[in-house]
Amino acid sequence: MSRSQTYLDYNATAPARDEAIEAIAGVLRMPGNPSSIHKSGRKVRGAVDDARECLADLLGVSPQTLIFTSGGTEANGLALLGLAENARADAILISAIEHPSVVEVSKQAGVPVIEVEATSQGVVDIESLAKHMDAFERPIVSVMNANNETGIVQPTRAIADLVHARNGIFHSDAVQAFGKISIAETMSCADAVSISAHKIGGAAGCGVLYLKEGLELSPLFRGGGQEMGRRGGTENVTGIVGFAAAAKAALEHTQETETVRNLRDQLEARVAEQAPEAVFVGQHGARLPNTSFFAVPGLLAETTVAALDLEGVSISAGSACSSGKVQSSHVMTAMGFGPELASSAIRVSFGYRSQEVDVKHFMAAWTKHYDRVRSQSKDYTQTAPVAAQMGG
Repeated sequence: MSRSQTYLDYNATAPARDEAIEAIAGVLRMPGNPSSIHKSGRKVRGAVDDARECLADLLGVSPQTLIFTSGGTEANGLALLGLAENARADAILISAIEHPSVVEVSKQAGVPVIEVEATSQGVVDIESLAKHMDAFERPIVSVMNANNETGIVQPTRAIADLVHARNGIFHSDAVQAFGKISIAETMSCADAVSISAHKIGGAAGCGVLYLKEGLELSPLFRGGGQEMGRRGGTENVTGIVGFAAAAKAALEHTQETETVRNLRDQLEARVAEQAPEAVFVGQHGARLPNTSFFAVPGLLAETTVAALDLEGVSISAGSACSSGKVQSSHVMTAMGFGPELASSAIRVSFGYRSQEVDVKHFMAAWTKHYDRVRSQSKDYTQTAPVAAQMGG
């Protein structure tokens, strides 16, 4: 990637890793369908099986518990819809900060959907969850491992303990967490977990749903009995093999974590120096090391993203799964922030290729935009009280 272009939107999609590209290129040269019984088919099937075993080993689970899907969205849908039907769930409880793929698909399950409040720190309100669960016999609870916008990490162990004590099923969307922090605790306590390839340097269009042994679900797609009858359709062999290669590389290069954390902290320190009124969401709690989600009153997210894009800096205003629309952050609203800050929040997310020059390029572009907006706005208040922005 040219250094004149600064890519700081890894939470949307990470650039493909060389290891994944090489693995995908090798598979593309293989003819054959993994369901065919001839030699060519068996060779491709072997590549899929090897990738499944690699991912299972990295996740600390049995290979047969992994179901390959078209991505995190399908994995979430398969978990919620498939389990709701098969387990005869009487409700789905989701946190107020879930990804749109969980929010929207849960409405299709044919059972009541309850949104559980978030605290001002951006984590699910455990007391609120407990009260909601008391009203149902067999609820499914879906709470993400780490939020895709703020990077705030959720207390999955405490949630799982509560859910299981009340005869419920716990699903966690770990799409943003996998490859950035350890998800071992979530894998050990959740009944179902979703992950995705393109967030860690694999190809878009491939995901995995982990389903705890002993649980069954109703497939969304029926066909040739692929994925042990749980997801019909010819497997995305290139995506699967690339996923395993990317995951292995991400988990082996542990030094990347501290590198991106240092870059993230450096950027936040420089923004705070330039704009003391900036609000950094989740800064004082557990969050992903690569993610900065912040807002400055008066700087609308939509114009900030556009202005930085013109300067060659790619960032986002939150989830990349909103048909290209820039909308106010529902996550910030759930945390109690007022509309001005919620509509001003931008997400800067680093990754394995990020360098200090990226921080410098961002700061030059962002400062230029910040100064221009400040000079043009007659009512811009540099010291706007945060409490007022949070409705309190």
